[in-house]
Amino acid sequence: MYDGSYGWMPHGGMYGLGWVLMVLFWVLLIVGIVALIKWLLSSGQQRPSEPREGRRTALDVLKERYARGEIDHEEFEERRRRLDD
Repeated sequence: MYDGSYGWMPHGGMYGLGWVLMVLFWVLLIVGIVALIKWLLSSGQQRPSEPREGRRTALDVLKERYARGEIDHEEFEERRRRLDD
């Protein structure tokens, strides 16, 4: 008598695949929603007064060097005056 299965696997071997696909679907859906929310929130956070990453001005570099202690206050002021001219 034929019981509807193919050999030794119940339901033709597709029994375990259904819940795996369902879990995969929900995980991908949640990850997609989280990624979309993060992208939407991050796109509006950059202020227009700040230069974009990789586009630093000479004054920005000078300020960083002063903050790291590579140059002293006198040298910082002298170079800043030169940049303003």
